[in-house]
Amino acid sequence: MRVVSIPMRTRFRGVDHREAALFEGPAGWGEFSPFLEYGALESARWLAAAVEAAWDGWPEPVRASVPVNATVPAVHASEVAGVLGRYDGCTTVKVKVAERGQSLADDLDRVAAVRDVMGPAAHIRVDANGGWDLDQAADALARLAAYGLEYAEQPCLNVEDLAALRKQLAHHGIDVLIAADESIRKAEDPVRVARAGAADIVVVKVAPLGGVRRALDIAQQCGLPTVVSSALDTSVGIAAGVALAAALPSLDFACGLGTVELLADDVARPPLVPVAGEIVCRPARVDPDKIEALAAPADRVEWWRTRVEACHAMLSGGGGSMQRC
Repeated sequence: MRVVSIPMRTRFRGVDHREAALFEGPAGWGEFSPFLEYGALESARWLAAAVEAAWDGWPEPVRASVPVNATVPAVHASEVAGVLGRYDGCTTVKVKVAERGQSLADDLDRVAAVRDVMGPAAHIRVDANGGWDLDQAADALARLAAYGLEYAEQPCLNVEDLAALRKQLAHHGIDVLIAADESIRKAEDPVRVARAGAADIVVVKVAPLGGVRRALDIAQQCGLPTVVSSALDTSVGIAAGVALAAALPSLDFACGLGTVELLADDVARPPLVPVAGEIVCRPARVDPDKIEALAAPADRVEWWRTRVEACHAMLSGGGGSMQRC
């Protein structure tokens, strides 16, 4: 196990440095990087994904590359052009909204700036991470719809509100699709959101769902158009996301796998970032010198070792089965 700490270009999801534990096995490299506040039960799925990557490998791809979106954090509108300038050839942009401490006016300004930079042909999607209640979401999307949204990702936190929001938007003639993220990756029953008619699109992430194969199975059970996204991974984790997107029978939307551009450095050379708006399906080429240069302090390595041991105990039967995790 090697633990790295990578500075962020911009504070994202409350994170200034991204820490990750990396493993090399017979099939390649795996990444274990659940966010620091996640408990062992939730984090165990991330370890299962890392083990799959390093020891089992992934399903055969059906496409050689996948289209990806640019990601704009909850920055001031004046910073949007600089963020987008780091993405090569992306014609779809995901914009973070509903940031704690910010207002809807901030969101409107940010999305307007994205539209100004990208032009009328670009696809813009917003991601609220469940930050709005039903009334707030309805009001925000009614106003943001003026910028031609492709879809809104997890505008409300619970499935019931998502279902009600879809009906409310349709009733008022507001043409914004709803995508579910947290309602899948944090749910005991990740397919419930599809059965409840609470989403038009499902967003799946490899690590939180326990690996490429399990995420592929969940996407197929949902039976809705699928967007593969990342969890602020290094190139090692991004390679797993690309493997999932490359294995899907159909891929109708650009994927949220360009997030290495949010990091100030990476463990791979070259990093898995979009070129002409796409990422090629291939393993991450981990650079030993980069791992050494980005190595976390000894106390953080020990912290991650303890965390891995707790999650491994759950996966191996000490605290719950793989099905439970």
